[in-house]
Amino acid sequence: MPKMIVSIDGVVIKEVQLTKDRTTLGRRPYNDIVIDNLAVSGEHAVIQLAGNEVSLEDLNSTNGTYINGKAVKKQQLANNDTIEIGKYKIKYVNEQEAEGFERTMVIKAGSAGLGATAPSAAPSMPAAPAGNAAIKVLSGAAAGREVPLVKVVTTIGKPGVAVAAITKRPHGFVVAHVEGSSKPTLNGQPIGAEPVTLKDGDVLELAGTQMQFATA
Repeated sequence: MPKMIVSIDGVVIKEVQLTKDRTTLGRRPYNDIVIDNLAVSGEHAVIQLAGNEVSLEDLNSTNGTYINGKAVKKQQLANNDTIEIGKYKIKYVNEQEAEGFERTMVIKAGSAGLGATAPSAAPSMPAAPAGNAAIKVLSGAAAGREVPLVKVVTTIGKPGVAVAAITKRPHGFVVAHVEGSSKPTLNGQPIGAEPVTLKDGDVLELAGTQMQFATA
């Protein structure tokens, strides 16, 4: 099954399976793929699924839609095509080919001594090994809540105010600012769009809420 992988500045923020005949994309909350950014029109584009063919059509958006750097009105998508809308990039992936790629990555991670079979390599890593980790909420209404970081990408924060993405990598976890005028901080230092490595005990503050990164 084909899917779309949404990223900004190299940080993946969401993955969406294309299960419907029409998948809408835009800033308004009723879209199937919501991108809360002023560069994105309320109803920006639509992805149409017809049999084995997937096409993208721009819905007269303000800033246009680009595929592999070229402005398009309507175009059939090919595997690994990259759709560009503002600063966001949306990669079209054929699910069958993607599964083969993911299996290869898992094998590489294990051979590097990062899997459960070879934990001895982990102490040499300055970052937390990509095993069991969680975000513990320290303040606010959700204080005491613990969010396990089990997905490749976990987004935290308030859309439109401040959103950060924590990405699981073979060597550990990184955090990056995704959107919002209020930048998150890590141990008191502002986080930009460039991913920053997380270590056990690091304190994140996002939209006025303090959270602590912890490894098992």
